[in-house]
Amino acid sequence: MRHALITAGTKGLGKMAAEQFLKKGYTVTVSYFKDIQAVENLKTEWAAYINCIQFVQADVTKAQDLKNMISAVKERFGRLDILVNNAGPYVFERKKLMDYSIEEWHDMINGNLTAMFYLFQAAIPIMRDQQYGRIVTYGFQGAEDAPAWIYRSAYAAAKSGLVSLTKTVSIEEAEYGITVNMVCPGVVTSDYKEAFIEDAQTVIDKKTPVGRPATGEDIARAIAFLCEENSDMITGSVLEITGGVDVLHKRR
Repeated sequence: MRHALITAGTKGLGKMAAEQFLKKGYTVTVSYFKDIQAVENLKTEWAAYINCIQFVQADVTKAQDLKNMISAVKERFGRLDILVNNAGPYVFERKKLMDYSIEEWHDMINGNLTAMFYLFQAAIPIMRDQQYGRIVTYGFQGAEDAPAWIYRSAYAAAKSGLVSLTKTVSIEEAEYGITVNMVCPGVVTSDYKEAFIEDAQTVIDKKTPVGRPATGEDIARAIAFLCEENSDMITGSVLEITGGVDVLHKRR
């Protein structure tokens, strides 16, 4: 039985990804930061899968937390087939680079880029031994081209760096049967982060070229596809799931 680890998987897009793997018959480890109530809610909601799930507390900005999380996976399930790094801090306030504090800058870089370095180093040895692994990182629309994203300088810098890291590791680890890809969600509003495609298909969204809102299931389905056993020819790819929305330039 294959095992999937989803960071920040108790709510939002991470929850939808975790649920996708549970429904496919995987055992799943989900990390959370502080929200114990979200964990308790999922224990009830996912009662049918409770023997297949592990919840682990982890702060993605702390190397030891991430190492402990991977160790907990290995200790309980004995393997790690899929790593989806859904976690990553974000500054919602729109501000220019010169208005960022040093702490905010380091949180963005550590949480969105350096954390993936620690996760790669902890997870890849397990996957090498298995001669199999699927890793998915998160970016933003246009990240592959390292574009300007005003008011999001620190986050954009971290994620643009993560594109290169994702592609580099995908080549370095290909010989071990490990693929590494990135998904780039567009605009998934709070109302739809835990929604299914069916929920959105009857809703008209004139701001989205495809005509409906994006949902958490849209992102989860893309992740699940990249993690299929027969998706081994897809590695080092950056997949945008945006519905045609132009996220970056709406404030130009």
